[in-house]
Parts: sequence; structure tokens; C-alpha cells
Amino acid sequence: MHSFSLLVISVIVAKFGLCFFHGERLSQFSVELTDKLAKFNDKNSSLLDRPDADLPLCFEQTVLVWIPLGFLWLLAPWQLFSVYRSRTKRSSLTKFYLAKQVLVLFLLIVAAIDLALALTEDSGQATITPVRYTNPILYICTWLLVLVIQHSRLWCIQKNSWFLSLFWILSILCGTFQFQTLIRALLQDSKSNMAYSCLFFVSYGFQIIILILSAFSEPSDLSNNPSSTASFLSSITFSWFDSTVLKGYKHPLTLEDILDVDEGLQTKSVVSKFESFMTKDLQKAKQALQRRRQKKSQRNPDATLHGLDKNQSQSQDVLVLEEAKKKKKKSGTTKDYPKSWLIKSLFKTFYVVILKSFILKLIHDILLFLNPQILKFLIAFVSDPNTYAWLGYGSAILMFAVTLIQSFCLQYYFQLCFLLGMSVRTTLMASVYKKALSLSNLARRQYTIGETVNLMSVDSQKLMDVTNYMHLVWSSVLQIALSIFFLWRELGPSVLAGVGLMILLIPVNAVLATKNRKIQVQNMKYKDRRLKTMNEILNGIKILKYFAWEPSFKDQVHGLRKKELKNLLLYGQLQTLMVFFLQLTPILVSVITFSVYVMVDSNNVLNAEKAFTSITLFNVLRFPLTMLPMVTSSMLQASVSVERLEKYLGGDDLDTSAICHVRNSDKAVQFSDASFTWDRDLDATIRDVNLDIKPGQLVAVVGTVGSGKSSLIAAMLGEMENVHGHITIQGTTAYVPQQSWIQNGTIKDNILFGSEFNEKKYQQVLEACALLPDLEILPGGDMAEIGEKGINLSGGQKQRVSLARATYQNSDIYILDDPLSAVDAHVGKHIFNKVVGPNGLLRGKTRILVTHSIHFLPQVDEIVVLGNGTILEKGSYQDLLSKKGVFAKNLKTFMKHSGPEGEATVNDDSEEDDDECGLMPTMEEIPEDAASLTMKRENSLRRTLSRSSRSSGRHRKSLKNSLKIKNVNALKEKEELVKGQKLIKKEFVETGKVKFSIYLKYLQSIGWYSIVFIIFSYALNSVAFIGSNLWLSAWTSDSQTFNGTNYPASQRDMRIGVFGALGLAQGIFVLSATIWSVYACNHSSKTLHKQLLTNILRAPMSFFDTTPTGRIVNRFAGDISTVDDILPQTLRSWVMCFFGIISTLVMICMPTPIFAVIIIPLGIIYVSVQMFYVATSRQLRRLDSVTRSPIYSHFSETVSGLPVIRAFEHQQRFLTNSEGRIDTNQKCVFSWITSNRWLAVRLELVGNLIVFCSALLLVIYKNSLTGDTVGFVLSNALNITQTLNWLVRMTSEAETNIVAVERINEYIHVESEAPWVTDKRPPADWPSKGEIQFNNYQVRYRPELDLVLRGITCHIKSTEKIGVVGRTGAGKSSLTNCLFRILESAGGQIIVDGVDIASIGLHDLRGKLTIIPQDPILFSGSLRMNLDPFNKYSDEEIWKALELAHLKSFVEGLQLGLYHEVAEGGDNLSIGQRQLLCLGRAVLRKSKILILDEATAAVDLGTDSLIQTTIRNEFSDCTVITIAHRLHTIMDSDKIMVLDSGKIVEYGSPEELLSRTGPFYSMAKEAGIENVNNTEL
Repeated sequence: MHSFSLLVISVIVAKFGLCFFHGERLSQFSVELTDKLAKFNDKNSSLLDRPDADLPLCFEQTVLVWIPLGFLWLLAPWQLFSVYRSRTKRSSLTKFYLAKQVLVLFLLIVAAIDLALALTEDSGQATITPVRYTNPILYICTWLLVLVIQHSRLWCIQKNSWFLSLFWILSILCGTFQFQTLIRALLQDSKSNMAYSCLFFVSYGFQIIILILSAFSEPSDLSNNPSSTASFLSSITFSWFDSTVLKGYKHPLTLEDILDVDEGLQTKSVVSKFESFMTKDLQKAKQALQRRRQKKSQRNPDATLHGLDKNQSQSQDVLVLEEAKKKKKKSGTTKDYPKSWLIKSLFKTFYVVILKSFILKLIHDILLFLNPQILKFLIAFVSDPNTYAWLGYGSAILMFAVTLIQSFCLQYYFQLCFLLGMSVRTTLMASVYKKALSLSNLARRQYTIGETVNLMSVDSQKLMDVTNYMHLVWSSVLQIALSIFFLWRELGPSVLAGVGLMILLIPVNAVLATKNRKIQVQNMKYKDRRLKTMNEILNGIKILKYFAWEPSFKDQVHGLRKKELKNLLLYGQLQTLMVFFLQLTPILVSVITFSVYVMVDSNNVLNAEKAFTSITLFNVLRFPLTMLPMVTSSMLQASVSVERLEKYLGGDDLDTSAICHVRNSDKAVQFSDASFTWDRDLDATIRDVNLDIKPGQLVAVVGTVGSGKSSLIAAMLGEMENVHGHITIQGTTAYVPQQSWIQNGTIKDNILFGSEFNEKKYQQVLEACALLPDLEILPGGDMAEIGEKGINLSGGQKQRVSLARATYQNSDIYILDDPLSAVDAHVGKHIFNKVVGPNGLLRGKTRILVTHSIHFLPQVDEIVVLGNGTILEKGSYQDLLSKKGVFAKNLKTFMKHSGPEGEATVNDDSEEDDDECGLMPTMEEIPEDAASLTMKRENSLRRTLSRSSRSSGRHRKSLKNSLKIKNVNALKEKEELVKGQKLIKKEFVETGKVKFSIYLKYLQSIGWYSIVFIIFSYALNSVAFIGSNLWLSAWTSDSQTFNGTNYPASQRDMRIGVFGALGLAQGIFVLSATIWSVYACNHSSKTLHKQLLTNILRAPMSFFDTTPTGRIVNRFAGDISTVDDILPQTLRSWVMCFFGIISTLVMICMPTPIFAVIIIPLGIIYVSVQMFYVATSRQLRRLDSVTRSPIYSHFSETVSGLPVIRAFEHQQRFLTNSEGRIDTNQKCVFSWITSNRWLAVRLELVGNLIVFCSALLLVIYKNSLTGDTVGFVLSNALNITQTLNWLVRMTSEAETNIVAVERINEYIHVESEAPWVTDKRPPADWPSKGEIQFNNYQVRYRPELDLVLRGITCHIKSTEKIGVVGRTGAGKSSLTNCLFRILESAGGQIIVDGVDIASIGLHDLRGKLTIIPQDPILFSGSLRMNLDPFNKYSDEEIWKALELAHLKSFVEGLQLGLYHEVAEGGDNLSIGQRQLLCLGRAVLRKSKILILDEATAAVDLGTDSLIQTTIRNEFSDCTVITIAHRLHTIMDSDKIMVLDSGKIVEYGSPEELLSRTGPFYSMAKEAGIENVNNTEL
């Protein structure tokens, strides 16, 4: 049928062509056509019946000439127009250009000669055909057109036009027929038409040379990006990527090796295009939203906005609380937002790419169904011994051509889709970032930082994944329809049985999939809990080590992990069932269809053509049926993401219309009747403020906690919603927030903040902000790297860096929100005098200072007293005192309470001060729930970072000089880093191949017996697969033995039965292999996690200091999850693919053993391509993940520092920075996508060659084969391409994912600290006296740093109370760390009650000492667990301890008492309560030696005295060592030890030390302590 229709078309076309030329009448043509058709039906077509493959010369000279010319002339105008539209500047002439133009000129000359010949011939004879003139004339016009097109390409970046390349290919293909006809004619009769033939051969040769030249890419002056200058052939084969792959193979790729993306794909250009559509569509969507709201309000006019009770305290926290309540309710009335505009905008932005990929996919899908037809023809060809050989060769070549075009279309389609996905992700990431910079506070408050980062990472990724596969929606439907149509033609209605089964299995799979989803959700919960616990362990690792609590927490994690693994096992079992069904489906379908077919009608006999064509079609059908449900579910997921993105991107922008910036005004800042609120539904927070600030004034803003000081500033910065009135500001602003915001980078970067570097000014700022001493301590000075959120700086240092940043900017107005809260008294004084005060660096500038430090107030120009959001009074210090108003009253009470240090101690610590945005009500006025919210503080986990790096041994040469020298050397900046300057070790990125030992380690953890069994099962599956194929081919050969009438039923049933049994066997072997591997891999996960956890808990403290928590958590999160889920699946797929390929090759070799010879070169190509690819791909994947995290960390940094960025007006700089980061990541993704296509094109070529060679061999050995063999070989060969591709994918995946095992292994082998318990154990009652002796004790934090304690020698008698004092960094805390052996000695020893502490196990030592640490760290769990994790003590003992810790009444008041749940980090208790709980722990342990490490630093005075009393009473018979900041807490000690630079400089009783002038005396004087009795407050 197929060949018949082809013939009819060709005959009609040829005849029409000839009619046109010979002027024959149509009636004659129709008679001839009827003749031909009759002949065709008699005898199988005259065309296919010739012994030589040839077409009539007439046809070759007309139709075959016009096809390429028509193509060229049709597309040329459009091509020239597009060149004209997108032209760039003209590039210089190249050798390639000249060569091509010269060759086309030659073609022109040849055509002219041809025309001349035709004309001269014509004069002699009358019967010359018109073709002889028309063709040369057509050619002359065409070559002129080609010259014009090639010349026009000079204005393009890509010099080779794709459509010219296609024209040359078409022209050469169509010319082949005439070429061989002419050669044949010359061989028969050497005289015939010699001149014409020679001209044709010359012209044909030139065309081939031009095609070869077009295959080379020409470089362009305008772009050095090979992808944009690549020629057509280089583009479709991705050969321009060869250089990168080669580089990647030679050495691991770095960012510099990777090609930049095209300009058109860069963030800036993509986003600007998108935004132009987005503004229009969003506008429409917002109008639609207005209309919806109006309709609603017309329906229920009485519905008003629900407000809060108006007299509730107007503070940020009430809002937070409201939000929390709203979230708890999960109210059905979600806020309406502009809908369904995002997809439209994206479509308009990228419609060209979508259209191109649509066309390519359509071509591919249609070609997909040509192969089964050609296969059918080949089977018929082999079965019929009388057919001519050239038909076989022709179909083999046709099959190769079809698969080749199909490959190119598919790969280019994928490239376009993936690039589209990448651009969509880029667009969304950049848009979310840009939106975040301008989002209003109200909208911003609906999202936590984590949620906003998720929009950027998760949601944009989901949309990227969908765009890759969106065409499958229509393509799957098309493929299913076509498959069923062709199957129906083969097998008739019995095909419905098979298709029905496939459709029936879809819901079964869907049920399994939903069940799997549920299990996964459950598992995510377990995983989250485990990671939360891990996070707490790592954050509180110091406490665990101090108290020797590791075993208890280890058991906790193991318990959670056990549940998780149990769930994983269930997940694996369901997964196995799904695999089983997937495996069985095609087998069952073919069994059922064939059985129904032969049973329905005894005349139906299964022959090779039917069986193998059907099997090929079933194979085609499998893909869309599995993909369709997957695509729909990912579409649904993406629609959720689209909604979230629409809501965020459609949110309201910051409305700063109430803030007027003016050029010239006599006021720097003017509030005119201004009222502002944080939320429209609530009352105004700032009410009717009228305030004028003159230029150059220093204005202090004071008021109680929650009076609206920070809100006043937020209003000035435009961060609040305006109710009425306005604020006028003259000039630029700089802002120092209350909670300092520090970027990850060097100190210098943080201070310069994008400004020009000015040496003199920079030094002044450092000196004024008291940063010089800090820089001397920090390794690397101002080039020291600061961790995320300033983790390795103390609160005071962060605040000073933040102040330095503002001071360095040359602004007109400085807004300082309590910058002195986090610094010590003397530093505060220094900063006030040098920066803020009347003689500071900022004199002459307008300064607005929010402060609690009353003793600076006499020096300011004006004081504004706030209360409840309004101005209570304003005026100079003297004015306000003489008024005797609120200010004077407060001042009096304040003076009574102020401590002897002269610094008010009421709010000494910024941590206790106003919350995030400033207003924290006192504890009484807010419900329990808010207490937990307001106490959410930055986990004050400085860890020992700030201390660990202080090498105080260096001489204090003036740091100014040292910095100057450093800046002179800044040019030689790449000098090696100072020791310890890099605090955080750079994460080790593995490069190159993963070591074989890692694979062995993983396989070993699975178990060798299991591996042998699994591989054996898969091998048996392959054997059964080959068996069923052979059986089918035997079954189809029955059709030749019996014809339909006498086919015995027993024979038929046996054929069906065995075929079914072999199919079932395949399923069972796969099932057993999969289920066994699920259990084995589960065991392996368990082993690896256990080893990892055990070793991490045993790592020394220095490991945790130099390794960010996130990196360790990542091992427990990402890497363990890879080992749990992804790695086992990858390895299973790999084994299956491997066996699939082997069995296919075996089947091809069985009928044609010669094929084994062909396998060798193809195998070599395959392996080498794979080696090149895997090396490159692996590194690109690593680079992708390395360049991706900076985008997110920069984003979350930006979101947390928004007020600062907006105040300084640096939005554009941050935006550009973010775009740069996205582009860096984009180029890695782009290269990774291209590397996949590069590989796929080459592998598909190998696959296509396998198909071609097997088809060719079948044609050559035609006589020794039967039709069924051909069917059975080719139907499998056609499937191999996909499997080959998949195998390399899986190899690469396995390599990428085995990296997880490598990373886990790295941490399994981290060095451990000393053993927890050794053979030498101290006596049970040790230490009974509590005597401590230091003998020349030395210690350092890390091997590369200097000593921190340099030879401490002292003797502490039993029950003595010792106070340890010293400036920051003197080594006070190091002393406690040595007692607990957190730091191991570098010399000397510590002896406690006669036992050298270095000789016993760590747990024996730590279990017998007690510490109340500086940071009160609690763990989530019950209160009881926090006091006694091992359940050692009875409830009575615990209540007693709580009573002594003054917490009994509080705990009794809780609903659950001792079992009250503590939030993560103890967030639902106040800092004071947490400190008291730590005291409770100490009371409970009641050991002979107690250490207090600045234990009362974060506590108010009341709690402080409670703690002191308890310690005096309860620990009177113990040795107590107190490390103190506030001297009055240790004035009643027996002895005081003064440390400086790691040495004891004074040691004696307080009276003794006060009586002589020395370090202690001067410290006491500074603190206002004259004698020992002067300490009571």
C-alpha cells in the first residue's frame, strides 16, 4: 500500500512536469496513468520492478531539479528580510567567504556555458526539449541569488545560513539520481551527450565542495561565543562544544574554561524583555482584581475589614502575633491577588522558542512512525526471494536517514526546551530578586526569609522542569493516537485488548504513586525532625561536650532514623511493584493482543510482518503512556508554584509617596502632622508627629521600650504605611540599624559598601569606630573574612562595623538606631566622642540618634522624648530638666538604678533591647504566645569563633602603621593569607574521577552476597527476554508451515502459553532483584548514617569551629538522602540498561555473526564518547551547585538587610550583583545542557549505525535468513538507541551521586578527640576535695595559631572561690575549655585531686565537673529532658533543683509542668529563665567543681542576685571558678586571678589587689569600685 501510493504520486508529478515541457494534452496523460495503474496492479510496479534503481531521465531533470530551487526561492525573501532586521555592523571579509563566493561564480559560469551549448545545439536540431533552456536560466538566477545571500551574511554574527546549508544538501541529494543515470548512459554509450554530462559533473563537484566549506564555523569579530557563530552542521551536531569537552577531559573544568552564554540569554536582556510584557499583563490582572472586589463589595456591602481591638498595645509584636494566629486558623478567606498573568507574560516573552520546538517535535513524532513501516517492508523483502537487491539496500539507507533526521530533530528540540527552561528560571529568579527590593513591608511580612528564598529556588525550578516537558502534553496524545491507528491496521480490533490493558494499568500505577507520595511526605516529616535534632546538636555541641551528654542525643537521632528507614523500606517495596508493572506491561500487552488476534478468527495467523511491526509500535506506545500521567502531575505542581509567584510578584510595592526628597530647604528633616502604621488594619504606630530638624543638628530620640523610637526611624526611611501627613527630607541618608546587618565578605568590603576607596578617610573611620584594636586581633586585619550574618564577630564588633559603613559614606543625614547598645561603656564613650558627638567625624552633618545611654544627652542639640508613638516633649537637655516633665521624672528613677559602672545597666545588652523592628512590649502586657515570638533572637552562638582567632602574641605596633603597610602591599595582594585569616575552610570540591575505593566502600556496605544475587537475577531476566524473542520468531515462522485453515489448536495454545510464561519469568526475576536490592540498600544507608553520626559526635571542638554547621548538616541532609533514595535507583537502572544492551547485541549476532566485527569499532566510539562526556559533565554538575548557592545566600542576605540597602539607595548595585551571580550559574547550566545534547547526538549516531549495519547485513545475507529473523533483529535494534543513551546517563548519574558517599566518607574519617572512657578510671567519688593545680599549662586553639595560654601555674585549694578577670581575648574562657579538655594541652598539666586529667577518659572527666555556660543553650524536648537527659534523677530531686534555681513557681504554673515542651533553642523561654535552667542543671549535678562562664552577662539585675545567692548557699562546699565581665559579681571571691595575653599577671585576694596599683586596680577604678564593700547595688 505504502509503496503503491508513493508510485502514484511520483507518476502524477513526473507526467505533469513532462506535459508542461512537451505540450502533450491532458487526455493522453490520463490514459497513460490508467495504463500504469493497471500495470502496477498486474505486476508490482514498473518502477520497483527494474533490476537497477533508476528514475526516468525526464523526472530527474525536472522535478528533482525544482525541489531544491523551489525551497531556496520560497525561503530567500524571508531570510533576507530577517538579516536586514537584525543586522549588526559589517564584519571583514574572510577566506571562507571569498572561497564560497568564487565557487558560486564558477557555478554561474558553468550554467552560462550550459545555456550557450543548448542554444547552439538548438540551431541544428528542431527536437530539443524546453528543459535544456529553462534549467540553465533557472540556475543562473539561483546562483545570483545565492551570491546575494552569502554577501548579506557579512552583517550577521553567524556567517553560515542554515537554510543555504539545507539547500546544498537537498541539491546534492536530488542530483545523485541524475549523476548515476548519466554515468550509466556513458558506460553503455560513450558518445551520448558527453558535453552535458561533463558540465553536470563539474557543477555537482562544486556543490559538494561548497557544502563541505559551509560545514566549518567562521569566527566573528562581534562574538567570541562559538555557539552563536557555529555553522548549521556544527549546530545540529553540537560540534562547537568539542573544545570544552576536550578541556574537561584533560583537566577538571573551572569557571574560566566555561563559555559565556549568548547575549540574548543573559539575565539583563531576558528580564527586560519579560518586564515589558509583565507590566502590561499585570496591569490588566490588577484591573480584573479591582472588578472582582467591586462585585464582592456590591454583594455584601456590610462586610468591613476586621480590625484588632483598638486599645491593644500598638506594637510590632502584636502584628507578629496576629500573623501567627491567622496562620494557625488557616482561614479559608485567602487574600485575593492578581491572577493568571504570569504564564501569558512568559509565553509572549518566549513564544519564538516555543514555536520552533513545537515544529521540531512534530517532525520527530511523524518520523517515529515511519520506522515500523520500513521494518515491515524489509520483512516482506526478505520473505520474498524474487525481489531485487537494490530495494533492500534502499530501505536500509532510508531507515538510517529517517533515524538520523529523527535524532537531530529530537536533540535540537531538547536543546531548545532546556534552554527555554533555563531562561524561564533565570527570568523568575531575577524578577523575584528585583521585587524583593521594592516590596512593601506589609507584603513582605507575609513571607519569612526562607519562603522568599524558596520562591527563587524551588518554585522557579519547578517551572523550569515543566517547560522541558510541556510539549509532551499534545505529543503524547498524538503518539498514542497514531500508534493505535497503525496497530489497528496490523491486527484489527484485537488491538483494543492490549491497549485496554495499558489503560487499565494507568490507575493502578496512579494509586501506587499517590500512596508513594503519602509515604514520602511522611518521610519528609521524619527527616525534618531528624535534621532539626541534628541542627540543635551541632549548635549546642559545646554543651553536649561540657556535660558529656552525647550518648543520649545519639540515641535520640538513631530512634528517628529507625522510623525513617522503616518508611523508606515501605517506599522501596511500592516502588518495586511499580517497576514490576512497568516491566510486565509491554510483555502482557503483546501476549494478550497476539492471543486475542489468533483466537478470534481461525484464519488469523501471526506472521513476522504483523508480529514485529506491532512490537515496534507497542514499544513506541510505552513512552507516551508512562509520560502522560507524569507530565500532568508536574503541571499541577507547577500551577501551585505559578500561583505563589503571581502572588509575590503581584504584591504591592513600597509606597514612599509620603516621603518628599527636596533639594533646598532650611530644614534637614521635617515631619508634618505625620501618622504612620505597620498595617492598614491597625491603629497608627506613629501619631501626628510634627518635628523639624535643622541641618547639622544632633538630635537624640529617647523613650521607654515600645514607645515607637525605631518606628519613627522606619517611617523616615519609608518602610511604613502612611496614614496621613508627610515627611520632607533634604539630601541623602545613611542608616545604622539596631540589629547590625553584616554581609559575607571582608571587613573592608563591608565598610566601603561599594564606594571608592580613600586611604585617609578609611583610616579615620577605623580609628573613630574603635575598630583598630579588633583588626589587630582578627587574623588578616581588615581583609579578614566575615562569615554569614557576621557569625565570627561579637555583637559589639558587628555594631561598630555597621557604624563604620555609615560613617564612610558621604551622606547628609545620619540615622543611628541605638548604635551604642552592644558595646562596652568605654568603647561607647570613644565612639560618641569620635563619631557622633559635637567634635566627631560627623560634625556638621544632621544626626538622629536613638539611644538609651543617658549620660550622652547633655551633649546633644535637641532631645525628642517619645511615648506611645507621639512626641511627649522636645528641647535641649537643660530645657527638659527645668520643665520637670516626663523626661526629668524618668531621669530621676533611672539615676537611682544605674550601676556603679556609670553605664546604665537597665538595657545594657542589645539582645534584650527592642526587637527586630523595635517595639517590644514588657512581659506583662502580652500573652504567653507572644513571649515565645519576641524571644526569637539570633542564636547567640558566637561559638569560640571570635576568640579562637585571637592570637594575642603579636606586638601591638600601631595598627595604623601596620594597615598602611598592608595597603601599600595591597598591590601584591595575592600574598598568602595570614595564618587563620580564613576562618571557614573552603569546602573541599572533589575534582576528577571518584576513586574506585569509594565504590567498593558503598558496595561493601550493601553486602557482597546481595550484589551477586541481584546481578544473577538481572542476568536471568535477560535470558528470559532473549528466549521470548526467539520464541516469538519461531511462532511467526508457523505462518509459512501452516496456512490459516489447518493450524492445530494445540500448537497455537502451546505457542501462547510458553510466550506468556517467558514474559512472566522476566517480571518475576526483575521483581526479586529489585526487592532484594531495596533491602540491601536500606541496610547500607543504615550503616553509613550510623558511622557518620558516631564519628561527628566524637570530633574535637576545633572541627566545629572551622566547619560551618550548614556544611555538616548538609552531609546528614543532602548526602544521606542521596544514599537513601537516588543512588540505589540509579544503580538499578544502570544494571538493567547494561544487560538490555548486551542482550540486544547478542540477538543481533545470532543470525548474523559477522555483526560482532562491527560491534568492536562502534564499541570503541561509544566508550570514548562516554569517557569524554562523563569527565566534563561531572565537573559541570559540581560547578552548577557551587555557583548556585551564592545566588540564594546573596538573596537571603539582601532580604534581611533591605532597610539598610534602601536607606543607602544601593538597590541597583545589589541588583547588578545578583544578575552577575545568576549569569555565572547560567553559563554552567547552559554548558551542562549542551554537554548532554553533545553526548546524545553522538550516541544516537552509534545507535543509528547499529540499526543501519544490522539492516544492511540482513539484506546482504538475505538468502540464508527468514522474515521472522529480520523482524526479531530489527525490532530490537530500533530500541537500542534509547538504551545506549540511558546507560551513559546512568553512568554519569552514578558518578555524580556516588560523590555523596565520598563526602560522607570524608566525615567518617575526621580525626576524633580522645576516647570517652579509658581503662584508667578515676575513683567513684573523685573529685572529693576539688583541688586544682595548674603546672606551666599551655594551650592553642588550632595547630597553626599561636599559644592562647602561655604557661599558667597556680594552685586552687579545696572550696576556694576564684574570680577570673581580664580584657577581651586575655584567655579567660580558654581556661575553662582546658579544664574540660575541649582544648588539649600543648604543654604542662592540670591535676585535680591528685589525678592528671589528661590520663582519664573524657566522659569520666566531664561528667564530674559542672559549668554554667555563657550562652544558655537549651534543646527542643521537655524541660525534664533538658535538665536530665539520661533520666538519672527522680522527679523529687528535679523539683528540688528547680526550687533552688527559683523556677519552681514558673514550672508549676505551666500546663504540662516538667513535661512542658521547650522550643528549638529555648525560644519560648526568656533569656533569664534559660540561664536559671542552666543553674538548675548545675544544682542537680552537684559536683565538687563549678565553673561560671560570664553566666550573668545576659541577665537583669534581679535574676543576677538570685543566681549569686543560690551559688553562695548551694555551692559553699565546692570549688567555684567565676569568669566575669562585671567586676561587682566577683568582689566577694576568696582570690582574684587577672589574666592578660594568656599569662597570670596578678593573683590574690580582692583587698590585696585593690591596695596596690596594678591592672586590677585600674579596671576597678574604671568600673567605679573604690573598695570591696562598694559593690552592693
